[in-house]
Amino acid sequence: MKSIREVYTDDAIVEAAALIADERHVRDGKMSSPGDVRAYLRERMRPLQHEEFMVIFLDNHHQVIDARAMFRGTIAAASVYPREVAREVLTRGAAAVVIAHNHPSGNPAPSQADIAMTERLVEALALIDCRVLDHLIVADKRIVSLKEDNLM
Repeated sequence: MKSIREVYTDDAIVEAAALIADERHVRDGKMSSPGDVRAYLRERMRPLQHEEFMVIFLDNHHQVIDARAMFRGTIAAASVYPREVAREVLTRGAAAVVIAHNHPSGNPAPSQADIAMTERLVEALALIDCRVLDHLIVADKRIVSLKEDNLM
């Protein structure tokens, strides 16, 4: 019997895992608490070998409308464009978002660039009456919340 790696590429396996995470958490409506959001992000982002920036779009009752990986980067960085996030917020009619990205290095500590990008997104989305509830950084087995750490 062949191993899964002999049949599928690593990218195909990671993509399938992302689809399963989306099915389990987003489409089944199982993100009703901060713990559910963390479980989804851990499952969805931990296997990635590159940085990815995700947005979870919420309605005015903080129910999930959609979750989307918006930007893909390298092993150490991903460019994030507030204009594109705002466009998606308006398209979905979101009242709030949770943003997240991963650190493939395994170190979840936010960089100054992470904090500055969060501030830019908070300011940009406030102009269209959308709140950024938190920015979570996923790294290996740990998730850091900028909100909990008073960095936003």
